[in-house]
Amino acid sequence: MTLLAVTNVGKAYRTYRSEWQRLARWFYLPVSASQEHWVLKHISFNIEAGEAIGIVGQNGAGKSTLLKMITGTLQPTEGKVQVNGRIAAILELGMGFNAELTGRQNVYHAAGLMGFNTAQIDGVIEDIEAFAEIGEYFDQAVRMYSSGMQMRVAFSVATAFRPEILIIDEALSVGDSYFQHKSFGRIKEFQKAGTTLLIVSHDRGAIQALCNRAILLEGGTVIKDGSPEEVMDYYNAIIAQKENSTVEVHTLADGGVQTRSGSGKALIDSVALYNSEGAPVEYVAVGDDVCLTINVKVNADLPELVVGYVIKDRLGQDVFGTNTHHLECVRTGLRDGDRLSYQFRFKASLGVGSYSVAVALHATDSHIADNYEWRDLALVFNVVNMSKSTFVGLAWMPPTVECK
Repeated sequence: MTLLAVTNVGKAYRTYRSEWQRLARWFYLPVSASQEHWVLKHISFNIEAGEAIGIVGQNGAGKSTLLKMITGTLQPTEGKVQVNGRIAAILELGMGFNAELTGRQNVYHAAGLMGFNTAQIDGVIEDIEAFAEIGEYFDQAVRMYSSGMQMRVAFSVATAFRPEILIIDEALSVGDSYFQHKSFGRIKEFQKAGTTLLIVSHDRGAIQALCNRAILLEGGTVIKDGSPEEVMDYYNAIIAQKENSTVEVHTLADGGVQTRSGSGKALIDSVALYNSEGAPVEYVAVGDDVCLTINVKVNADLPELVVGYVIKDRLGQDVFGTNTHHLECVRTGLRDGDRLSYQFRFKASLGVGSYSVAVALHATDSHIADNYEWRDLALVFNVVNMSKSTFVGLAWMPPTVECK
């Protein structure tokens, strides 16, 4: 069932030469605005029951505006938003809270605005207080709260009743890691029970851990709608894009989507993984010594070259990454035509599963500044357990144990 349908939605902010013209516009009289700025244009997508969607994009792309139209706090200039189900939303930290009221009083007020009566709120108020874990502050004025405490109360009241659609706009980036883990736990419980999730975040790990689909906004329009890994790779590429850079998307033989970006001043010739005997491998045993070899061709005179890599799990979440800047192995004064070979040696202390490697060539410590080439899915390999004791997880960290 389609829970949310966004059809050709656009939002424009208009200015008029006088208040009389603005008033005339309210009555649909033919008045032209002196200025018209479109924040969103031609936005269309459907969300089915049980989906988890991440909305990503750079600041100013229109993400928050879109969510406000979905929740009904802002009306679209054109198009239609149709919602079939109850929405719980955390759009802005403490939105709707009265700073002079206590946390408890604000809970009754906020839950009342969500459509719940006093008896229903009475039934969950203790659970809200317990989940927020702010102690005696729950009965003190919100103006005394830190931003993290406001987020705790806002999240607790928004999720006190399981909604059909849960919308979160960056709120979980505020506060301590303990409550973030606790909040993600509740979100996952809701997902298992059938709640549809719509989340805006710059946190790649959160998007890929929680979502099965992502939508990328750029300049007020949808430019990518697909798997979280594919969309986040493309998002990463456009952040690094410069005037002399390109962003390319390739479909690989196995159906995977590879994103490449960069100026091309240096290019990746090849990427391979070798075992301790120097043989190329696609399957690696847990704990084996391996060597990741990255061959590079320089296509312009470069003041410096930094080579980095990130190992990702099958969901595209970062497992480990580093580069030659952090390893204090930066090459300088390179010439057009130079060729270099980098060998990164390490133990494959990874859990059983499939992994990919993204490789980046750039200057300074990050590819954001001067991106020569960024290539996702440059290499895929598998880790198998041949001789270690049984364990679960992404990392092999064998302990010693004593029982006293």
